[in-house]
Amino acid sequence: MSRTAAILLAAGSSKRMQGAVADKVLVPLGGRPLFAHSAAAFMESGVADFYVVTTRDQRQLTALSAYAPTPSVFVRGGRERQDSVAAALEALPSDIEYVFIHDCARPFARSEQLAALLKIVRREHAVVLARRVTDTIKEHSGEGRLKTLDRAKLWAMETPQVFSRELITKAYARVIERGLRITDDAAAVELLGHPVALLENPHPNPKLTTPTDLSYFEFVSASIKRIAEEEALQDEGLACRD
Repeated sequence: MSRTAAILLAAGSSKRMQGAVADKVLVPLGGRPLFAHSAAAFMESGVADFYVVTTRDQRQLTALSAYAPTPSVFVRGGRERQDSVAAALEALPSDIEYVFIHDCARPFARSEQLAALLKIVRREHAVVLARRVTDTIKEHSGEGRLKTLDRAKLWAMETPQVFSRELITKAYARVIERGLRITDDAAAVELLGHPVALLENPHPNPKLTTPTDLSYFEFVSASIKRIAEEEALQDEGLACRD
């Protein structure tokens, strides 16, 4: 019987945090490390039968192990994101058919979105959580010359990104063969000319990248908690009326 795996990427160097934190996936958010929020969403959704967690060193591995889903294996990450993904793909059991790939610096993944992504990937073989670009985007070609891009066609890629195991393995083999540098997994699949479905995300799903993001993350986390508490009270009130 085929199974689904989730690769949880936690091996990033956090360079763009400019020393504000030593390891951004261990930054406390709502009383838990950033990593724990992603792990909890996957466990709640039940979409994955197996997990591969990429880590940067033994110290981080020890910290993450307290929150990692089960069953998990830990793989030492590489120099670049794509190196970590490639190493994680090699660690997958042979019976894995579909693979989630998620940057754990994005702690606001929702369990219902994970379930929706799994349904889509079974049909399309490649799907990415994404959002429409609402700003006016211009291409700067040098000497002050600008070209306005059609934002109706522009999407900002997020994670999770989900693929058939056969497709993403073949795509990464192509990346390695050509010595290319990519910043997301859909870019690898693009090299094969394979279409990638998009699941529009109406909810906040930012990636912790710079120190200025920290206060915004706390605001989003508090807002999500408040909404959940209000919904729980509403459900309780309806139950009492019944």
